[in-house]
Amino acid sequence: MAQKMEIIARQTSQKKIIYDYLMSVKIHPTAEAVYENVKKKLPQISQATVYRVLNNLKIKQKAITIMSAGVAHFDADMSPHTHFICEKCNDVFDVPDECSNCGILKNIKTKVGKINNYKIYFYGKCNKCEK
Repeated sequence: MAQKMEIIARQTSQKKIIYDYLMSVKIHPTAEAVYENVKKKLPQISQATVYRVLNNLKIKQKAITIMSAGVAHFDADMSPHTHFICEKCNDVFDVPDECSNCGILKNIKTKVGKINNYKIYFYGKCNKCEK
């Protein structure tokens, strides 16, 4: 029984560490980047565990994925904000103020139905790639 409790506690701490990492960064890391960073705190963690926890965070709506060049980037900031995706380096950036009035879209009834939520992405070259 003690071994089972240890496994449950460890999985919970793994979830917490992965979630805390996502919440602490302003970048939008890939699953591989999450794994590399979390491995520094939990050397025994497997890639499969990281992928499983990230998927669970998405299901529980504690994180979202933003696709860039076919690669998923993760964001645990669930506040309303838009994203900028660099078409050259494929990095993803938060753009919190560019669409401050977009909230008016919520609850608007359109010809096809009522808007409950929305995602807006801006595409271009980031400042680093522009130089």
